[in-house]
Amino acid sequence: MSEEFQTGAPESSKTNYWLPILLFLLTFATTTIAGKEWISGYSPRTELTDLVQGLPFSLSILFVLACHEFGHYFASMFHKVKTSLPYFLPFFSFQGMILNFGTLGALIRTREPIQTKKALFDIGIAGPIAGFIASLGVLIYGFLNVPDLDYLLRIHPDYFAPDYGKNSLMLLFGDNLLFSSLRWLIVPPDMFFPPMSEIYHYPYLCVGWFGLFVTSMNLIPVGQLDGGHIVYSMFGDKIHKTVSSISLILLVALGIIGIIENYMALNTSIGWIGWLFWAAVLNFILKRDHPPVYDSTELDLKRKIIGYIGILIFILSFTPVPFYIGGTI
Repeated sequence: MSEEFQTGAPESSKTNYWLPILLFLLTFATTTIAGKEWISGYSPRTELTDLVQGLPFSLSILFVLACHEFGHYFASMFHKVKTSLPYFLPFFSFQGMILNFGTLGALIRTREPIQTKKALFDIGIAGPIAGFIASLGVLIYGFLNVPDLDYLLRIHPDYFAPDYGKNSLMLLFGDNLLFSSLRWLIVPPDMFFPPMSEIYHYPYLCVGWFGLFVTSMNLIPVGQLDGGHIVYSMFGDKIHKTVSSISLILLVALGIIGIIENYMALNTSIGWIGWLFWAAVLNFILKRDHPPVYDSTELDLKRKIIGYIGILIFILSFTPVPFYIGGTI
């Protein structure tokens, strides 16, 4: 799942409206189906009226993705950098799939090289900040409007039964600093709040969590991820290469720890196998280095402060173990 913009060789300047619209409509359909399935489970035959319960999820997740991508888009327009409209990436579910958000994210592509570090920084930071604000808004709304216990009991009537979930796979969403802090600040101690193994039944909490997760993934300071653009424009090529290499090493380490956790049951709650796959994608497909921007002008103080805010967002949103799938409840 990725939201990013990529720089590179010039593309045709002619705007293609049909493909972005088609992909958006497909993603609306797949996220609505995914939202319905998070609540009521997979069904080979779904009535149109059943899909209504998937709308809070789909509309929220499309809102978060759109805010992120149009942050990039409008920053590009401001700097007169030709770019594509956002391409939303649908993802279709199938029976037996335990983890499906209905989308692989979204992306835009610039149609000409970015000439200045100022433009690179503004375009790179605008997406994560806009997506973070959208995710935060959805998440706070979710915390303030948690349904009562009857909502969960309608989904799992046997929730309090001694054998609830025995011999079944567990899907557990991981905590991050911001999610756990908001829970501590907003949720009263005497109020029922679902455990992280049930969060996916709550569309606004699920989408808010997902938005933070995707924001942090894109703020990893590697290559042409948003975090890579930010670090390159703030600190230059040499420091970017160092930070990019260290970040990849850490991702590989977290992935290896995840493998060890999975097979040796160490329960350190640090690693996730998925980080190993993400490190491979970054290293071999997106590449760890950043294309050169031939501009030696330093960013002004205002942009540097915003850049450090972006780094803080990454720290608050990063989830070392975003998912645990396996074992029994």
